[in-house]
Amino acid sequence: MYESEKKEMLKACMQMKEYQLISLTGGNISVKIDDDTFLVTPSGMLYEDMNIDDICVIDNKGNIKEGIRKPSSDYEALLYIFNNLKDVKAIIHTHQPYATAIGFNNDSLPACMVTLIDAAHARINVAPWARSQDVGMGKLVVEYAGDASAVILKHHGVVTFGKDLKEALYSAVYLEEAAKTYCMARIMGDVPELTQQQIDEEASGWNSYGQNN
Repeated sequence: MYESEKKEMLKACMQMKEYQLISLTGGNISVKIDDDTFLVTPSGMLYEDMNIDDICVIDNKGNIKEGIRKPSSDYEALLYIFNNLKDVKAIIHTHQPYATAIGFNNDSLPACMVTLIDAAHARINVAPWARSQDVGMGKLVVEYAGDASAVILKHHGVVTFGKDLKEALYSAVYLEEAAKTYCMARIMGDVPELTQQQIDEEASGWNSYGQNN
């Protein structure tokens, strides 16, 4: 079941590798089908080795409904996010280096580039460290999300989310681009910030971006 959704997840997995957001088996992707059905990438598998039968189908308690693989060890945190962030249908977790680096010495990444504002909508907050494979990671994502569609996890990585996988992936990719640019700019000096009005005006343009079919 859910063949098209699983294929989309596998495509997004390879795009995470293409944009250097993960290495080897790091990170995960999950999709909400309904309130008791979720698709989650398997634990500890290389993405290039996965096929649609490796995607796990679990219920709201983490019980396997379909598949033979063990789901990502972060499944409890992922389920918590799905259950507590309105309209979230897809989650991407990565260990992308530049955004993670921001978290060591900053409380947030300013909304400093138009692409970041377009895709993630706001300043990206840095959540305190929480042990991986624990529901606490999900609780911190919900607490620190604010108006953005991403959270940086101190000493860990990034969680992005959206109404579909495209939104979650765009948020992750443009977050890494902005973090890399911000790191380079900080070497040269202070980075000027946009006003909230400028951020709001830029964010509103995303609604009409792209092709309307």
